[in-house]
Amino acid sequence: MKLLVAGGAGYIGSVVTRLLVQEGHEVVILDDLSTGHADSVPEGVRLESASIADADRILDGAGFDAVLHFAAKSLVGESVERPSIYWHTNVVGTRLLLDAMARHGVPRLVFSSTAAVYGEPDQVPITEDTPCRPTNTYGATKLAVDMMISGECIATGLGAVSLRYFNVAGAALGAGERHAIETHLIPIALDATSGLRDKLTIHGDDWPTPDGTPIRDYVHVLDLARAHVLALGAAQPGEHLICNLGNGNGFSVREVMTAIEEVTGLPLPATVGPRRAGDPTVLVASADRARSKLGWAPEFDLRRMVADAWAFRGTAPEIGDRR
Repeated sequence: MKLLVAGGAGYIGSVVTRLLVQEGHEVVILDDLSTGHADSVPEGVRLESASIADADRILDGAGFDAVLHFAAKSLVGESVERPSIYWHTNVVGTRLLLDAMARHGVPRLVFSSTAAVYGEPDQVPITEDTPCRPTNTYGATKLAVDMMISGECIATGLGAVSLRYFNVAGAALGAGERHAIETHLIPIALDATSGLRDKLTIHGDDWPTPDGTPIRDYVHVLDLARAHVLALGAAQPGEHLICNLGNGNGFSVREVMTAIEEVTGLPLPATVGPRRAGDPTVLVASADRARSKLGWAPEFDLRRMVADAWAFRGTAPEIGDRR
């Protein structure tokens, strides 16, 4: 298939692109490089360094079979402080993309959604039928896009799959996590282990869990990429399929720390700080729908995620000071 990957120079998009190329697809990347990296684009893949608002020009007469959409602003804190940027980029940008796809007859869409649409659920594991109650602008914009896609499928016959991720980690196919502003536990903890940070701050150790720290679901980025390839084949005309992607087994902050020390053989300096307002105790996904509808199941465990992320740091280009 001929595929447009919007946001394909970012962390997840670059791994997905490499897997698509490996699978024999023709790929074009659309990325404004505001958070992505040009050197993440694999050899032989054309990069259109432009905004998602330029999708109409790129799709015009090009005969694309599908779009995989990763292009978005995704920092939770920033979304609360500067919501207009998130509504404009994530929602308005996607509206322009959907219009361009309809205008040029692109029949399939795979959308990078998020578990943030669920907010603080009352029950776990979280299924796709769990009520969506996002607690920040980022999650609200992703939910708005999912709702737009549902309407588009009914109105135009678009076949779409939204994949709601939980915590993604690891590296694969020569690509990995390189965020200038890092918010994810595993790369922050690896920064502390390697001396790029003074220490890891644990946000509370008095949670109602076995070791007192919050529990989260993690999925390897290569498992995630495989789900996107499967989603391309699962997209059916006029239908919008939504699937959660997670390991199905949560790990506490302390368990992640132990895995990092075991994999690296180095101590992880850490301190305990206060709880963060709004942090749920446990977030774990049910991936039953992804198993039944996509034929997908995660293959890699937490130690593999940590090991691959740690190995990637030895080959990754520098991106400046982490914040």
